[in-house]
Amino acid sequence: MSLFNKVVILFMPLVPKFIVRQFSKRYVAGARLKDAVDAVKRLNKRGFMATMDVLGESTTEEKRTREYVEEYLSVLQTIDQEELDCNVSLKPTQLGLLISADLCYENIKIIVEKAKALNNFVRIDMEDSSCTSSTIDIYKKLREQFDNVGLVLQAYLRRTIDDLLDLTTQKSNFRICKGIYVEPRFIAYKDPHLINENFAYLLETALKRKSYVGIATHDEKVVWHALRIIEQLNLRKEDYEFQMLYGVDELLGAIIVKAGHRLRIYVPYGKEWYAYVMRRLKENPTIAMYVIKALFTKKYKED
Repeated sequence: MSLFNKVVILFMPLVPKFIVRQFSKRYVAGARLKDAVDAVKRLNKRGFMATMDVLGESTTEEKRTREYVEEYLSVLQTIDQEELDCNVSLKPTQLGLLISADLCYENIKIIVEKAKALNNFVRIDMEDSSCTSSTIDIYKKLREQFDNVGLVLQAYLRRTIDDLLDLTTQKSNFRICKGIYVEPRFIAYKDPHLINENFAYLLETALKRKSYVGIATHDEKVVWHALRIIEQLNLRKEDYEFQMLYGVDELLGAIIVKAGHRLRIYVPYGKEWYAYVMRRLKENPTIAMYVIKALFTKKYKED
């Protein structure tokens, strides 16, 4: 990362919250479930699938984890009632992983059971490397009872190929992404080209082992690799999907869909929007610059 980008990241917490709020509207559906429903309806009309995410992570109070469970149950019920082409994604630390793995498992199980009853699907997100083994253990335990649950694998982690080979002894459902958390070199690859190559390697391995894969990327180089692998393996469009974040590189998303591939958009919403947006901005200093420029080019009024 350049010195300039480091300065941008350091500067971001000084940007007034109301300016970040205006910027966030492109990347977060809103604070309410209704906002997310409206966003998903618009996406569905354009031929995109969706996954809803209730914002929040690193929960340290058991009561709060139960509140998130209830929110996800409401999300699933609403998806069913509104007949949306949408599933849900959730974070283990949001649902109690930092308190205990057993609590997290029980909370996610309740959500997966509800999704199963409604013929829907739950994706378990992957967080930083301190959570990887526990998250995989929870996924394995759930897979003993349910077939409507999937996991995220991160291409920048050195361990991921071993995890993938272990998990694909039975048919699995993965989202493969690059990975965003700052990890030491001992744990994660640092070279961008190598991460892309490992992404392609993981994707090809998973697909050859008959797993369903959500190809989560905004990097057109990775999209190219994916299209090459899809063609070489002569896959049907039902065997995979592309995935992108809400509001990010919509043109690339349109190109993917126009070419006949399925695309799912990750739609976050909730009161914890600020922490989510700040994390995304830190991940991408180029985007952060647009917010900083807003300080000098446009006045915003706080709601």
